[in-house]
Amino acid sequence: MNLQLTARILLAAFCAVQGLATIILDLNRTHAAHPQWLGHARFHVVWQTLTAAVLAIIEVSLLWSAGPLLSERFYLVAILASAPMAGFFGALASRRIYGGTLSDPGGIPPVRFEFAGRERQIDMNLVAEIAGIITVALLVALYRFA
Repeated sequence: MNLQLTARILLAAFCAVQGLATIILDLNRTHAAHPQWLGHARFHVVWQTLTAAVLAIIEVSLLWSAGPLLSERFYLVAILASAPMAGFFGALASRRIYGGTLSDPGGIPPVRFEFAGRERQIDMNLVAEIAGIITVALLVALYRFA
């Protein structure tokens, strides 16, 4: 199997996981059914979740449909797969403007650990989004330099 095909397979898997994980993680009591969230906030999270799921279907279809422009479609899918992660980092950078937080009571708590004698915490969304950006970058490099 050539490396470009491997990159396509792995990018398709990444896109499918990205779409499914959003459904699993957001359509439950920690997000869409969170008892303390306002109805309009719930509407927005369901909207975002379904958009991510539809986007994943489009991405996988672009990667595996027959036709010309295979390389162009690969790069387009990589850009589309990165869009939700770019949105996350935009929301993260601007959260002080709108009063946003990475977690809240009743949601998924950050992971706590000790480092250099001090208790630290890290939000798992941040870990996942950083890992996602690195993964897409590595897949693009694999495809490009194969």
